[in-house]
Amino acid sequence: MSTRDELAGVLADTLNKQFKDMKVAYFLDGTDTTPTDIKDFVSTGSTMLDLAISNKSNGGIAVGRITELNGLESSGKSLLGAHMLAETQKKGGVAVYIDTETAVSTEFLTAIGVDVESMLYLHLETVEDIFAAIEEITAKVRESDKDRLVTILVDSLAAASTKVEMEADFDKDGWATSKAIVISKAMRKITQMIGRQRIALVFTNQLRQKLGVMFGDPWTTSGGKALPFHASTRIRLKNTGQIKDKKNNTIGMKMKAQVIKNRLGPPMRHADFELYFETGIDDFGSWLKVMKEHKLVKSGGAWYTMNDHQGNELKFQSKDWNKQLEDPEFKEYCYNMICEKVVLKYEKNFGIDDVIVEEDMSEE
Repeated sequence: MSTRDELAGVLADTLNKQFKDMKVAYFLDGTDTTPTDIKDFVSTGSTMLDLAISNKSNGGIAVGRITELNGLESSGKSLLGAHMLAETQKKGGVAVYIDTETAVSTEFLTAIGVDVESMLYLHLETVEDIFAAIEEITAKVRESDKDRLVTILVDSLAAASTKVEMEADFDKDGWATSKAIVISKAMRKITQMIGRQRIALVFTNQLRQKLGVMFGDPWTTSGGKALPFHASTRIRLKNTGQIKDKKNNTIGMKMKAQVIKNRLGPPMRHADFELYFETGIDDFGSWLKVMKEHKLVKSGGAWYTMNDHQGNELKFQSKDWNKQLEDPEFKEYCYNMICEKVVLKYEKNFGIDDVIVEEDMSEE
């Protein structure tokens, strides 16, 4: 076990005395609570995506950090963000929905578990107003109840204008760059503010195609480079197909979520799940698919077989899967098995011979 360096200790004491208003020097040996410590996690509503982001059980997006959800239109950005609000409320937290698109459906929010009566809804039009509201919320939380969990969803950054843009003529130059400048200045301030609070800040953003790009990632997002830089986690969503009922009505969609930037765990991991318009993410359905992939459950025709937590053989059909998970001990048993297979373990003897190279990681 290493001991703390004496000179480093002297330097830490000197610097903390110089900056009287706040502590700036820490040791990462577990004895200090540092600004880099993750205060808590908010689930995305998808266990597989939670594991892909945090690479640990009971994880998700980090509290005290910024998360970006980006994708093309109808890729499920707002729906995934709404799930995060619902999960926040389940933990006794406050859900804040900042809407710039004027497209909120209270019926859908209620269907996926959001308590719309206790959710704070803000309709704002400009980037300046959005960040002013975030700053005010952060300051008020610090004053009144700094230990209370708060998740702020901004839906979306792409739809928000700036005050310059609102007042300018569209045939005049200069207004288009004002948005990136405002966001860049605001991000530097907001990142530090929420980093000291139990606040999770989530932005949805529009994915746009770069013109004339033949190699590399052909996609970019609205609002400049500040949000991609300051976000601890960036999740790219893609609608991979429709889910239809027996009458050929579209009742949901298949989604792929790829973690394209991650400061919580390994990046470029992905999760696949199904989202139904009336009930939200089918999380337990994803469990069964992953367990089948890892041979934790055997399938034959319409039936699945596995050993339960007591060692007894269990036989069921997919339609009865959710009912099986009503047993809390069996549910925990399945969850732990999934974590054992999915969570990446950092091996000290990992070498170049263990690497499998995949040439193309970009979206089609």
